[in-house]
Amino acid sequence: MKTKVVVVIPNWNGQDFIVECLRSLEKQTLKPKIVVVDNGSVDDSVQIIKDMFPGVELLLQKTNLGFAGGVNKGIAWAIKNDYEYVALFNNDAVASKDWLKNLVNAGDNHKETGIITGKFMRMDKKHIDSTGDFYTVWGIPFPRGRNQLDTGQYDTAEYVFGATGGASLYRTAMLKEIGLFDERFFAYYEDVDISFRAQLAGWKVWYEPGAIAYHHVSATSARLGGFSRYHSTKNFTLLFNKNMPGSLFWKYKPLFLYGLLRMLGGAIRDHHIGSFIKGVVKSFVLLPNTHQQRKKIQGNLTVSTEYIDSILYKGKPPKIPKIN
Repeated sequence: MKTKVVVVIPNWNGQDFIVECLRSLEKQTLKPKIVVVDNGSVDDSVQIIKDMFPGVELLLQKTNLGFAGGVNKGIAWAIKNDYEYVALFNNDAVASKDWLKNLVNAGDNHKETGIITGKFMRMDKKHIDSTGDFYTVWGIPFPRGRNQLDTGQYDTAEYVFGATGGASLYRTAMLKEIGLFDERFFAYYEDVDISFRAQLAGWKVWYEPGAIAYHHVSATSARLGGFSRYHSTKNFTLLFNKNMPGSLFWKYKPLFLYGLLRMLGGAIRDHHIGSFIKGVVKSFVLLPNTHQQRKKIQGNLTVSTEYIDSILYKGKPPKIPKIN
């Protein structure tokens, strides 16, 4: 019997992590189809997959399409082959044996949800990486619970604003409706963007604490400081300009600009001012296309601005994480 879920793993030079990742998926109590999208790796990861995991579907790309472009190849494959769900999973992550089963059960029990996420832990199994995403009135997204010691404070299943693309489940019916990941993002905040678009279109995001996975934090991009700063700055602007609806756009624009100043401060602190400026300039270059996307997204709005306002985080602006 064909499974109704495919797990898509974007891979770029992931030879140090891919075996542990794929073994954890092979041990799932709910067996998925596994698809690895390789973004032009130059290490041995592709050969390792071919030799050790012959049942894995390999989609080989000639160049690095980034997270967004890579997972879109896998999502398109899943839609073409009539899967009900697509789970996205980082190549530097490891899933507990019931991770996928608990995500799919939550999706089956909550038909209003388009995205289901779980408890994403650090590899020490003590500290939290993410239990969903916040989007703040300052325009700065941040993961719920990040770096906190897990004491059970996030053991309640509930609706959240968004989900990490590193270990979450997406309903293909939703993806057909709202579109796939925005490839202009390349990497960083693309998961927040698709969560925001889902919310605007009336789809909910559900947090299921029993779906546990573990993450080698930033293993792929830890050495790419300027790269990270450029894309996070560019995408910070794209995210707000595309998605913040109606009166909220103008209500929170001053706070967004303050958030951008905080990001500038982080860039100065980390000696990435050039990458920050490039990111801002690129966001201006993309403005005409962003405006077109905004018109389409806001034209399909099915929820009230009051609802969107109610799910935005209104606490103090989060600290800008240090990027080496």
